Amino acid sequence: MFHSLGKYLLLLRLSFRKPEKFSVYWAEVMREMVSEGIGSLGIIVIISVFIGAVATIQTAFQLVSGFIPKTVVGGITRDSTILEFSPTISSLVLAGRVGSSIASQIGTMRVTEQIDALEIMGVNAPGYLISPKIISGLTMIPLLVIVSVALGLTGGYLACAASNDVSTADYLAGLTDSFNPVIVTVCAVKSIAFGFIITSICAYQGYYTSGGALEVGQAATRGVVYSCIMILFADLIISRMLL
Repeated sequence: MFHSLGKYLLLLRLSFRKPEKFSVYWAEVMREMVSEGIGSLGIIVIISVFIGAVATIQTAFQLVSGFIPKTVVGGITRDSTILEFSPTISSLVLAGRVGSSIASQIGTMRVTEQIDALEIMGVNAPGYLISPKIISGLTMIPLLVIVSVALGLTGGYLACAASNDVSTADYLAGLTDSFNPVIVTVCAVKSIAFGFIITSICAYQGYYTSGGALEVGQAATRGVVYSCIMILFADLIISRMLL
């Protein structure tokens, strides 16, 4: 475990050395932003709308009664979406979509000796291959989480409009009632941490792949599994520290 941790930290150190040519790295960062951000937008839209709708329906089923105001449904949906559903579930989905792509891409370059060719030419391979992915993950995954929050709350509104349990007016009143800004801070910290975890762990697994096509698939699987485990662990730590 300590050996792997040391290799991981040394790889991150090499990844963020001063670039040889900034324009080349900048172009790579832009390409990764499009791949990780725009390419993942569709699945984020779908899961966010349905998660918000389901959270609203279940909250209304469990809590609405003659003794509890109906506006509480909007408040609970808002807090649960911002604190947990959007950052955590979206990141778990992105670990499968983005993380597996990163691990398989870098792993294929390793087993086909493309990384060795970069090193022979004097290129800092970790910096050229990994740092743009991490930078784009730190940038685009928080933006995707913001989109997820907005669509999750919109999905809750659509669920209220399609049912008679809670009116849309009560739902909107609950969204603005007793809002605590700290939940936005927690959501932002989680999304940034999860973006770093997904990109760095999957890049590490891909970079140290050895063998052939079978090992590339195994590296991608390990990257996704380890990323999901670390996302849940970081979720617990951040929630305990900030809440």
